[in-house]
Amino acid sequence: MTAPLIEMDNVERVFGGGRTLFGRQLPAVHAVQQVSLGVRPGETLGVVGESGCGKSTLARMVAGLDRPTGGVIRFKGEDLAAAAKNDFNALARQIQYVFQDPVSSLNPRKTIRAILEAPLIHLLGLKRAARRERLAELMDAVNLRAEFLDRYPHEFSGGQAQRIGIARALAASPELIVLDEPVSALDVSVQAQVLNLLDDLKDRYGLTYVFISHDLSVVESVSDRVAVMYFGRIAEIGPAMEIFARPLHHYTSLLLDSAPVPGKAVAVPEGESGELPDPYNPPPGCAFAARCPAADDTCRKERPPIDVARGTRDHFAACFHPPQSAGRDGG
Repeated sequence: MTAPLIEMDNVERVFGGGRTLFGRQLPAVHAVQQVSLGVRPGETLGVVGESGCGKSTLARMVAGLDRPTGGVIRFKGEDLAAAAKNDFNALARQIQYVFQDPVSSLNPRKTIRAILEAPLIHLLGLKRAARRERLAELMDAVNLRAEFLDRYPHEFSGGQAQRIGIARALAASPELIVLDEPVSALDVSVQAQVLNLLDDLKDRYGLTYVFISHDLSVVESVSDRVAVMYFGRIAEIGPAMEIFARPLHHYTSLLLDSAPVPGKAVAVPEGESGELPDPYNPPPGCAFAARCPAADDTCRKERPPIDVARGTRDHFAACFHPPQSAGRDGG
């Protein structure tokens, strides 16, 4: 097996906590809890889950924009937090980020030329002639005309603005790109264009993607593996084809059953509240137990470990009672 390009080991991120000047304990939110996974070179890892599950916080930590409060993230075997502290520019040359809102992620006061030149100047130190050549290459890579370089962000549609955001991420020739809901703000037809572009760029430049989304159809179409997050933890992780054909966690099944399909009524389980647990008062056992049709007293008291499914080597789920279609070792 190829060594992971980026690896997370029991990563946590806590917001809040501590004490006031008078000793009162402040509430804390565990946005990400004990996440362990790796992303291999050339792979697209899709991270899916509903709003508030911690996927965007995880994305920011992977890109070095936020630091974990527990555990370690390694990029090529080196501690990412230490690398960011020692030389953030060196890290930014290897890991880049594409934001959810394409227009607001671009500085409205600067032309596209100035936006794209910034990483070429500050990260690569290119001279004017080299920058001119690289800008032409970037615009061609994202299928935009060269005359767009002297326009401002507000003059572009959402799809065009996202192509510019992708070009900015490509500018420093990174190895890993974190895509945080990159098509959620776009029309469906434009989504397809951007997804096809990302697939082409991945093959052309040998990129590795961490693709964050709440849209199952998008994740299924782009991912080699999928990690399903719930309440800050990994509920299930495995090859995309297996995740969608044979889910091992009831939350994954719920997501699949709830996805709208033309001509099919959306089925919501009876008693399904659709709400995450209180982040300031997390439950002691499985966080999904209150919504799970198979939950029992064990689920409500003990947190299930993430185990490999019977008959597989790389499909894992944190569930004591997986859906009936799935068998597990020792279960």
